[in-house]
Amino acid sequence: MNIVEEAIVWLADPSHWTGAAGIPTRLLEHLALSGASLAIAMAVAIPVGIWIGHTGRFASFAVNLANLGRALPSLAVIGLVLPITAAIDPQLGFRIYPTLVAMVVLAVPPILVNTQAGIAGVDRDLVEAARAMGMRERQVVRGLELPIALPAVVSGVRSGAVQVVATATLGAIFGSGGLGRYLVEGIAQRDDGMTYGGVVLVAGLALAVEGGFVLGGRAIRSRGLARTEPASGAAAIS
Repeated sequence: MNIVEEAIVWLADPSHWTGAAGIPTRLLEHLALSGASLAIAMAVAIPVGIWIGHTGRFASFAVNLANLGRALPSLAVIGLVLPITAAIDPQLGFRIYPTLVAMVVLAVPPILVNTQAGIAGVDRDLVEAARAMGMRERQVVRGLELPIALPAVVSGVRSGAVQVVATATLGAIFGSGGLGRYLVEGIAQRDDGMTYGGVVLVAGLALAVEGGFVLGGRAIRSRGLARTEPASGAAAIS
């Protein structure tokens, strides 16, 4: 059999869909680690991106720092963090925390850059008009800038989520759970079916996440903006 047939046979085996090492369990572990990493990255990057985009302060520094974060190999980040986290917690500090930190570092740059660019890209005339109407800075951000920039923010979150889902497999090298276990164990056991079955699962999950964000992005377009487009067009025609 070739590797495609071996992967199909492995995925079709009912025994691989039950138990502590079954596909549903590994999938939930993978989603839990990826979801926690993405949530932390969003909690850090979105407020910072909004502040930088709104005030215009430290924009170049933030973009350069984000680009530096993108250049850091996730495996190297895990290796650098591991001795520290393992000293703090010998169990989770070896298996979970290094991968969690590395995935946060991976997800922050696209979320931060897209959020900053989306907020900064809002028409300044609209912002000044909102201020002239008596809106405070927080109201300008929440009521005007953030709704307009939301598609850009979601695009950054989507990019970060897909990268995290695809890269979280590295944690399996250090004993964490998730779909990466199939790649590590498959290579160790020279089981091509398990190895390429794991590849298919990771790729399928990444595509599913990408598709989910694409559909969600279409649904969150600002209704207020949609209502103003015909009005603007009508004014231009008249």
